[in-house]
Amino acid sequence: MPTDFAIRGYAIVSVEGMIADADKAMPTGLKYEADHRFFEAALADVDLILHGRKSHEGFPSTAKVRRFWLTRSVAALEPDPAGGPQWLWNPKGITLEAAAESLGLTKGVVAVLGGTSIYDLFLPNYDSFSLSRAGKTHMPGGTPVFSAIRDGQTPEQILAGHGLAPEPTLTLDADNDITMTRWRRG
Repeated sequence: MPTDFAIRGYAIVSVEGMIADADKAMPTGLKYEADHRFFEAALADVDLILHGRKSHEGFPSTAKVRRFWLTRSVAALEPDPAGGPQWLWNPKGITLEAAAESLGLTKGVVAVLGGTSIYDLFLPNYDSFSLSRAGKTHMPGGTPVFSAIRDGQTPEQILAGHGLAPEPTLTLDADNDITMTRWRRG
């Protein structure tokens, strides 16, 4: 991973560490205004957004930000047929560095927005990971933020195991028990 890119992950999870239900859809139990405001503000300075087809955040403030939809349906990197500043990217066919450089991007902030396999792919490379928790939302059997949750680990254990350390937890919405902890590398 190029040192000129800051790789930042963002997710809101249920009590069990799930980002979506069993059908890979984000339920209303993970959609809170306070987290939405935090997330939108955090994306204000990103240069590239990475996510899967079900994790599109759809914020108007990021409509012009370059984004890569991670997919196995292309060999390497292709423009999205839908148009806009979007590309279909297969990380097995071209590195992130080479794909970004082909668009003229050689440094900047990269935001990783999920799903599970995408969050897993960047575990060794995160400079930071902002983990929001919906403390009243339960989704047993849902879609985990990291695949190792299926083995009984918590998101916090996984982040710590990959060299990230927590900053103090912020309360985003006390009434709904929504918190956010930013994990930073070393």
